[in-house]
Amino acid sequence: MTLSVRIAQIKRETAEIASFALVAHEGASLPPYTSGAHIDVHLAPGLTRQYSLCEAPGASARYLIAVKREANSRGGSRAMHELKEGQALEISAPRNNFPLASASHHVLLAGGIGVTPLLSMAQHLQRLGESFELQYFTRSVEHTAFHDRLSAPELRAHVAFHYALDPERLRAYLRQLLWHRRDGAHLYLCGPRPFMDLVEATAAPTWPPEAVHLEYFSADPSALSGTREAFDIVLASSGARYTVPADQTIIQVLSEHGTEVPTSCEQGVCGTCLTGVLDGEPDHRDVFLTDEEKRACDRMLLCVSRARSPRLTLDL
Repeated sequence: MTLSVRIAQIKRETAEIASFALVAHEGASLPPYTSGAHIDVHLAPGLTRQYSLCEAPGASARYLIAVKREANSRGGSRAMHELKEGQALEISAPRNNFPLASASHHVLLAGGIGVTPLLSMAQHLQRLGESFELQYFTRSVEHTAFHDRLSAPELRAHVAFHYALDPERLRAYLRQLLWHRRDGAHLYLCGPRPFMDLVEATAAPTWPPEAVHLEYFSADPSALSGTREAFDIVLASSGARYTVPADQTIIQVLSEHGTEVPTSCEQGVCGTCLTGVLDGEPDHRDVFLTDEEKRACDRMLLCVSRARSPRLTLDL
């Protein structure tokens, strides 16, 4: 199901980042959401992208998203930056793969445009009077989206800005920040993959996996470029059996044979195509499932993942 919305306002947050305020048509209400949620934006046939909701739940009758125009855009950010105020869009209802946990303290670490879901969390936690801090890493003040909002009196005591840290200074700061975990604290990361990999590695000795939450914008390039061999899939409902060649995905093969599975990002990020596995061992190449969920081998993302066993039986 999609929702019809109108772009009420486009605001230039930085030279590269624009925010988009989306409202329902005819004064209708939009579905509620929780901090960390995202929506799918349908930009053109075959072009759907996911963007985090930036404001605290219930803050207004609109959805606010922010998009960085990427030099190497696959089409999504370029299309977003070509939109105009007043235009209509089709979006999904909000989904949340990055929710806040119950914690004694929340440490939010944002790199660049990765601030978008963490801004929603920070505003929500502040309204609830929860203990939290937001560490925001960017190139400069000019490259810092929502700087004014995060510098407002109600948030500035919780927010630390870090500009143009070279790799060694960044490593040193993260070691100092993360070497000790407060009892019951949880860590949330969002930003470019190198930044997230560094934070995750730095936190690993002292932060248990269940206390570390990550929101990726894209799949791991090394996983997507791994060995690709042919394998078979079996559909449990019909017994139909198909071969997935090395140069095709499960989604593509299913579509060719008349079985349509909902997809969105097609990068292993959003979880739209998550499907049960009844037999066989998946070769997980997504960033949606946790390590524990991947070890269970009972679900997989059909858009990017493949098989370690000769055959997979899918719950389709």
